[in-house]
Amino acid sequence: MSLTRTRRLRLALAGDRAIMAPGVVDAMYARLVAEAGFEAMYMTGAGTSATRLGYPDVGLLTMTEMVDNATRIADAADLPLIADADNGFGGPLNVRRAIQLYERGGVAAVHLEDQVLPKRCGHLAGKQLIPAEDMVAKVKAAVDARVDPDFVVIARTDALAVHGREAALDRAAMYREAGADVIFVESPLPDDLPHIAPRFPGVPLLYNMATSGKTPFLTRAEIEALGFKLIIYPNWLLLSALEAARRTLEVLKAEETIASVAPGVMSFKQFFDTARMAEIQELEARYGTSPEHRTEY
Repeated sequence: MSLTRTRRLRLALAGDRAIMAPGVVDAMYARLVAEAGFEAMYMTGAGTSATRLGYPDVGLLTMTEMVDNATRIADAADLPLIADADNGFGGPLNVRRAIQLYERGGVAAVHLEDQVLPKRCGHLAGKQLIPAEDMVAKVKAAVDARVDPDFVVIARTDALAVHGREAALDRAAMYREAGADVIFVESPLPDDLPHIAPRFPGVPLLYNMATSGKTPFLTRAEIEALGFKLIIYPNWLLLSALEAARRTLEVLKAEETIASVAPGVMSFKQFFDTARMAEIQELEARYGTSPEHRTEY
């Protein structure tokens, strides 16, 4: 019997190498990450807000919208999914419901942050924090709410940018004591990085390779050497695609034809291969769809 996605993530976190989890915003990105051979993926909250609403990550998405997106992503690829759960969408009781919904949706891990409502992207200025004791209560509620003991609870603190390094590490230690499986210190600068792992020996740590450039763009080996075990790359795929789409629109507007763009994009067949057309065709054949009505491409 194959291992569950939560168990696979747990085993990977206990392994020797850091886990690389590219950021995805929908099912097709999940398919691409799986095709590329990665062992995990990450649902970015900022990317979800941008693609679902066209707005930045400032706490506009609701719990059910975030869970719905995570469920669709988890269903699209057999990879452990780490998902952004913002600040739990309220108090400890809201956190309990969020954990239950994410877990039922097939998510393997979530991270919760210690920001007030409404929250904002961790690499934006102007963040405000709840009291550390309130976040401890949320972490305890998250741990209590999970059914699968392998479901991973990640506690994130945004205190570094607000109150400094020692305050952030103190908060993170409280969240670990409350039961968090993984610690996530958001937005560390280069000078901060060597101070995190020594404070948490043996504890899996998350490195956020965000696109803001505040945290340096290190290699996997360099991040491992600093003591981190899980690396997320939140919006790199989305930003790559958006820049490519912008260039396509510029060419189409200028040339009034798509001809010069066509050779550089994914082919029609590749698109449907990634969307698992072969699986659809196999199911049509299995259930007796007549040949003239079977999907071809």
